[in-house]
Amino acid sequence: QVQLVESGGGLVQAGNSLRLSCAATGLTFSWYGMGWFRQAPGKGREFVAAISGSGGLTNYADSVKGRFTISRDNAKNTVYLQMNSLKPEDTAVYYCAKVARYDIGSSETQYDTWGQGTQVTVSS
Repeated sequence: QVQLVESGGGLVQAGNSLRLSCAATGLTFSWYGMGWFRQAPGKGREFVAAISGSGGLTNYADSVKGRFTISRDNAKNTVYLQMNSLKPEDTAVYYCAKVARYDIGSSETQYDTWGQGTQVTVSS
């Protein structure tokens, strides 16, 4: 049974940084791409970033390009999201997700397993 557990959320001031982690169990981690999504209050879940199984390919939403960096440590079965220059509009619950097949796309339908989420709140 695949399980994903996020950590690292919290309350930060605008302009500061935060690093989220997602620990995976129950799978051969390096075989699968991983992604991060977020859901702000009253809004739908939106794509943030994704990374291939090897870590050689990444994909970012335009809203976070240049500020967020996704990475992974396959020896630790963990994917990270480094978030710099945070803005109040980045406030959301952040979820990590496992790619169902091969593509590290931006659609929720391409992911088949989700973590419980971690809250990130950015104050102005």
